[in-house]
Parts: sequence; C-alpha cells; structure tokens
Amino acid sequence: MNRVYIKTYGCQMNERDSEAVAAQLRARGYVIAEDEHSADVVLLNTCAVREQAEQKAIGKTGHLAKRKRKDPNFVLGLMGCMVQNRGTDLLERLPDLDLLVGTQKFHRVPQMLDQFIASQKGLGPRPSTLVDLEEEAGSEETIREHTEGESQVSAFVSIMQGCNMHCTFCIVPKTRGAERYRSMDSICKEIEELVANGTREVTLLGQIVNSYGMRQMDYVNGISPFVQLLERVNAIPGLDRIRFTSPHPRGFQKDLVDAYGRLEKLMPYVHLPVQSGSDSMLKRMRRPYTRRRFLEIVEQLRGVRPDICLSTDIIVGFPGETDEEFEATRSLFEEVGFDMAFIFKYSERAGTKAAEMGDDVPVEVKDTRNKDLLDILGRSSLKRNQSMIGTVQPVLLEGPARKGEGMFVGRNPGNRKVVVAANPRLVGQIVPVKIHDATVSILQGELCLTGVDETLPQSLSDAH
Repeated sequence: MNRVYIKTYGCQMNERDSEAVAAQLRARGYVIAEDEHSADVVLLNTCAVREQAEQKAIGKTGHLAKRKRKDPNFVLGLMGCMVQNRGTDLLERLPDLDLLVGTQKFHRVPQMLDQFIASQKGLGPRPSTLVDLEEEAGSEETIREHTEGESQVSAFVSIMQGCNMHCTFCIVPKTRGAERYRSMDSICKEIEELVANGTREVTLLGQIVNSYGMRQMDYVNGISPFVQLLERVNAIPGLDRIRFTSPHPRGFQKDLVDAYGRLEKLMPYVHLPVQSGSDSMLKRMRRPYTRRRFLEIVEQLRGVRPDICLSTDIIVGFPGETDEEFEATRSLFEEVGFDMAFIFKYSERAGTKAAEMGDDVPVEVKDTRNKDLLDILGRSSLKRNQSMIGTVQPVLLEGPARKGEGMFVGRNPGNRKVVVAANPRLVGQIVPVKIHDATVSILQGELCLTGVDETLPQSLSDAH
C-alpha cells in the first residue's frame, strides 16, 4: 500500500506543489509510481482557473472511482485549487474520495495517507473522507522539498503563496488566499542546495511573483524586495540562469526593468500577461494598467535588452467584449510581436466578479477571435525563430528529446526549445549550438565549439 501516483493539472505552481508532495512522500517511505495502474494510491492535483481543467480532473476522478468500487483498498484523493474552491461540495458528485486536501495543506498529505492506510490495516478507526481545507500560518515555507539524489538541471522554486489582486475573471485569490512570502534566506538556502546537487537554472514562482515582499519588506535604495531577491540569487555561485513567472505588468517599475541590464544570470525572457489590449476591457477585468502603459513597459524592456523574448496571456470573449475591443487586442498583439502566448477563450468561474456579468459572447465568436490571434502568433513566432538561423545560441541541455536517437533538448536564453545531437555527458552543461532550422516552437541545430561567450567546461571537446 505504499505506491503513489500523482497527476497534475494546471500551472507551474501546481507542478511545483506536486513535486514537493512527492519528495515528502518519498521521505516518509512511499514509492512514487510512474503510472496510475501500478499505484495503490492516486492523488490528483487540481486546477480551478479554467473550466476545462476542472472537467478533466472530475472526469478522471469518476473513472478512478470505478476501480475503487472493485478494490476498496485503493486510495483516491484530490488536492489543490479545485478542492479549495469547491470544498466538500465535491463529495456530493464524487462520494468515493478518501482525501480532500487544500492549497495550504500539501505538506499534510503524508500524515493523512499514513492515517488512512493504518485504518485499512486495522490499526486505527476507519475514517470517512479526510478533509483539510483550512488556512495554515507558515504554509508558504513548506513547499521547498525536492527529490533527493536526483539532479534537476532546471528547477522551480516557490517564493510565495497567494494573491492580493482581484482581477474579475480570476479565482486564484479564493483558492490560494492572500499573499504570503517566504524569507529570502530560506529561498536562497533552497537554491544553494539545488545547485550543490547539479541545478544550473531556477525559475522563481509566485501567483504574482514580482509582488514578492510588498508592504512587508523594505525597499533599499529604491530597490524593491523582489529585485533584492533577484540580486541575492544572482550572487549564488554555480547557478547560471534565473527566470521567474508569473509577474504582473504593475510590478515592472524601473528597478526591475534595469535588472535585465545588470544581472548577468537573469535571462532575457519575460512572461508579461496583458489579457486585453483595450482600456475599457482592462478596466472591466480590474487590471490596473492601460494599453499605453503596457506598451511603455515593452519598449523599456527592449531598450535594456534588445534581444529579450516576450510571452503573454490573452483572454478572448470576456463578458461584453465588442468587435472594437477585440480589435484593440488584436492590434496590440500584432504590434508587440510576442514570441509566445497563451490564448484562452473566456470561461465563467463561479465565485468571480466576472461571473456576475454573464457570459454573453457567442462560442463561435470566441472561436474566431481565438484563431485570429493564434494565426498572428504563428507568424510572429516563426519569424523570430527563423531570424536565429545561422546564429550560435548558448543552450542549457536538459535531457533526451522525445524523438530521435541521440537527440537532446535544451533552452536558449530566450526560453526557446532547442533540439541537437549530443553526448549524454553534456546534459546539465551550457553548450553552443548553431541553429540551422526553425519551426514555430522549436529550434534545431548542431554543436558548435566556437562563437559563444559563455564559459564552457574543459571536457566539452572530449564529450563532443
């Protein structure tokens, strides 16, 4: 009864939470199974941001419940944002659940499993569904475990939990609570431990990551707490690359923009969610910036780092979106020329202010607008990728590619996937790759031993 499979829906924060739960379970003596069929316990880490993600999790739970009816010793649990949002109401639809774990209680999963499994062995009272959805002080410091003994070339590091913004379309403040920040010392210690185990790149995570420390930590010489943290992480020996997600345009003040010009480990890639290019839409979404301000931020970032790559989030079909408002979004999307984007068709989320506005944009209109932006993105992304053909890119090799014998995948500073033939010994190294082909989303190239400024290991020539 000790094989656990964890399936994750949703964002990188959820991925990080699942990773921490897996590490905590391993430390408790559990085995993390590679698939649900070989597991005694299946935990689904859920998402509440999009209706589709919720429906996938509910459908999967219903499917697994059939197994539980045949095998009463099989343990089935739900964790995360959908659980926090819907609470025990889920039990009306999914009565076979054994565990319901909220977003501030991931670290309680091993203890809850111990309790449940002990009852199955007759070592304690047989519980009904174990439910823990309460807030917990200090929970932001509990998501720090990583898999012992396994080197991660690139690792996620959670620096905070929660969100203090109240965008009308977003359920996150309800599911994740108010902002709570880890200490800089704790974050840096975690990263130092990762680096000692082979990590070369970290991505700092937060619901609004550049709000880190606001109103709780002091500015120092005009430098915000988040940029102070970036400075400290930048100074960690052995770490090569820093990224962060997901920020808010409101937090891109001068100190953060300038950081891209002076912190050598901060990669030239920014995920900058705009959501809409229309001021009237932004006001209805309760996004505290204008189209003009967003374009100023883009201009400032490109002024500091001309090679910077930009991605964004866009919602089409938000309640009341007119043709003119969508055209404002379309024109901004085209003007900026984003390298990557996540384009979502609005779906109503119960408990949000937007849900009170009604979902009045027809599905076929949402589909058309979604396709329009995807077409623009495809052209923009392909043009940017093709511009790199013939250049030499410093690529951090992460591991084997999904396809191709002897092929490996890594990322360039702009966060583009690069596929190259290489020796396995180069995984975890930053290697120069000359790009010879490009698609909308992937670069392909060959190892090149000259033409890049980043320091290469002495063994690179031998490994090649």
